[in-house]
Amino acid sequence: MALTMCVSANLSAYEAEIQARHDSILALITGAPSYEAQPVKMITAFGAKGNGEKDCKPAFDKAMKAAARLKNGLHLVVPAGEWFVKGPIHLVSNLTLELQEGAHLKFSPEPTDYLPAVQTSWEGSFCQNISPLIYGFKLENVVIMGRGTIDGNCAETFPKWRADQKPGQSALRGQDHQEVPVEERNYGVEQRLRPHLVQLFGCRNVTLEDVFITNSPFWCVHLLKCENVICRGLRYDAKLVNNDGIDPEMTRNLLIEEIEFNNGDDNVAVKAGRDNDGWKNCSTTCDPLYEPQPSENIIIRNCRFKGLHGLVIGSEMSAGVRNVFVEDCTYGGYNKRALYVKSNPNRGGFVHDIYFQNCKFDEVEDLFYITSMYAGEGADDNHFTSIHDIHVKDVHANKARNAGIVLQGTAAKPIYNVSFENVTVDELKVGFSSMNTDDIILRNCNLGGTIDGAPSQVTKHDGLFDKDVKK
Repeated sequence: MALTMCVSANLSAYEAEIQARHDSILALITGAPSYEAQPVKMITAFGAKGNGEKDCKPAFDKAMKAAARLKNGLHLVVPAGEWFVKGPIHLVSNLTLELQEGAHLKFSPEPTDYLPAVQTSWEGSFCQNISPLIYGFKLENVVIMGRGTIDGNCAETFPKWRADQKPGQSALRGQDHQEVPVEERNYGVEQRLRPHLVQLFGCRNVTLEDVFITNSPFWCVHLLKCENVICRGLRYDAKLVNNDGIDPEMTRNLLIEEIEFNNGDDNVAVKAGRDNDGWKNCSTTCDPLYEPQPSENIIIRNCRFKGLHGLVIGSEMSAGVRNVFVEDCTYGGYNKRALYVKSNPNRGGFVHDIYFQNCKFDEVEDLFYITSMYAGEGADDNHFTSIHDIHVKDVHANKARNAGIVLQGTAAKPIYNVSFENVTVDELKVGFSSMNTDDIILRNCNLGGTIDGAPSQVTKHDGLFDKDVKK
């Protein structure tokens, strides 16, 4: 009894410390400051027409120049209508972009409209590539809000690039591994590396709220090296190839809440650079803009997951991921996995202090899958990932077609200090599978049902007293 009371007391103190950390992170996240002091202008004042035919890019370019000249920036309103944009919208600081109910921002599907190339990254490696459709670079105080739609309108162009992306993808990864200066990593239409729908690179004080997102060329919202960001109330129907919902990469102090996910890929994928671009020290070798930093201090709450995976960490996570909280989420449909942590011996880095609690899922393939051997890559490498301190509590799934919990560490760096408390899967094939792990705790978990009452006593059905048949 004394031991039980001691464990309980220690657990309560630990949970209190985690809650205090969570609350201190939440207090840091304010998003963009109030935009009430900004003058309000309609996009029509800059020459745009919402008839679905007139190219509104010149109007958006004029509006951005106007916002940059104003002391308090600009609150730019896009009213109901179809606003065709033949090229990227490059945002400026101190901007509120409001897409009102019925506003349909429809981008050109033609890839050459997104040249010239801009500073960006692709699958965790820095480069110059064709512009994201909505792009912000080293900005502050940016809001995209409203009940309108951001439509990449690219079903017949960019998704087809995936079949031809391998040469460009391999070339960029090679430059990453060789630490080729980023200014020499130049890509364009020929290399077939698809752009993001919305990318904010090196931005701070950002709020993305309520808009509907569809038909993205690649990842939908990519937050690269950003700080103090709120994503709230976003809605998705994004089913093209690799249409992740939100990809924070080397980003800190981020709140994701009340999102209605419906994606053809991961709902939230936390990343932190690929291989050398996540390890190198830029103090003497590169622009500080490309200095690796972990993704950290991320809170995901009150969301409805629907898509490939609910939360993914990796596989591009070489600078590390820590302090991620998922809480009070449910499902809007199918997820292959609720939490998927994926790395391999190519990646290095770390994943720790991940907290996942009070969530519900319907049918999954695996509820929790944590692996250091993703895609079977890197078996001959030695950049092992340190994965530890992952804690799951109060999670329920109706069915897992494969497994409830899978943990796959490496002999060099086992997964350790992982706990599952009050985890229930009503129906499954495999309850728990573990290799190369240490200090794993399952507390009050029911994987595949429960057994009530006392164990049965010996009966004639056990066949213990049957006479042996002589041969």
